[in-house]
Amino acid sequence: MIINTGSRTDIPAFFSKWFLNRVDEGFVCTRNPYNDDIYRYPLDSKIIDCLCFCTKNPKPLLRNIDFLNEYDQFWFVTITPYGKDIEVNVPNYKQVIKSFQELSETLGINKVSWRYDPIFISEKYDIEFHIDKFEEMASQLSDFTNDCTISFIDLYQKVLRNFPEVDEVTTDERLIIGQNFANIARKYDIQMKTCVEGTLLDQFGFDSSGCMTQQVIENAIGNNLKIPKGKYRIRECECIFGRDIGAYNTCMHGCKYCYANSNMQLVKRNQKLHNPDSPLLIGEVNDGDDVKEVNEPSYIDTQTRLF
Repeated sequence: MIINTGSRTDIPAFFSKWFLNRVDEGFVCTRNPYNDDIYRYPLDSKIIDCLCFCTKNPKPLLRNIDFLNEYDQFWFVTITPYGKDIEVNVPNYKQVIKSFQELSETLGINKVSWRYDPIFISEKYDIEFHIDKFEEMASQLSDFTNDCTISFIDLYQKVLRNFPEVDEVTTDERLIIGQNFANIARKYDIQMKTCVEGTLLDQFGFDSSGCMTQQVIENAIGNNLKIPKGKYRIRECECIFGRDIGAYNTCMHGCKYCYANSNMQLVKRNQKLHNPDSPLLIGEVNDGDDVKEVNEPSYIDTQTRLF
């Protein structure tokens, strides 16, 4: 089984105590965001092939990373150079770089990847700004990651509501950014990737297959996987998402471009319903709730090993 903590919220940044409590108790519950069904997943290192984290601030969970030693892990850390006008509660990128470096040194370079996304263009954050900042970051991260995934801002209705002044990045702008980022990445031996962005940037050496593919997870855990065809795949990319234990409308970063939050008022209301001792990230499991036990096996291919 693969557990994904980060498609709906940022658990390492804001809910690390809750997550460690779940690991200690050996199970976690999550509510389906579309029909309110509750699922119960065992957190047993014998069947959890990988814990996947996506975060803008690994530091709170990094402090207690030793508690996860029994588990294979893969971390995607988003580091972008925007200010508090865009990413209200995200630490300064220089601080996040230090946490990234520590995380990579602790776990190993194959277990940590860098995201630079979403990219948008404005008068303040123009193309030259992105190119300059990307090179600054790449120079500091080159010894700590093998790759970097970029994406351009998606104008979902939630995004347009919270960030009405943003514009779509044009094809010409994407080509300029892609070519310059690729040139910089080659200098620092970093493989550039895109996910659900088409193949436009492949001409510059980008890998457009996805950011959390089976190969990525296998490299992180040092084992081959035999995952049933179609399982865990919910988009047109080759990414494997696993079982998501997060919840929408709970991330306190306050990023204007966020697709996972409707608005910060709802986020603040949900924060008041968070109990670090509850099996659920938000709310409680009540009498009468139908909790579905998920008994999913390990998908490690015991016949072959990568290392």
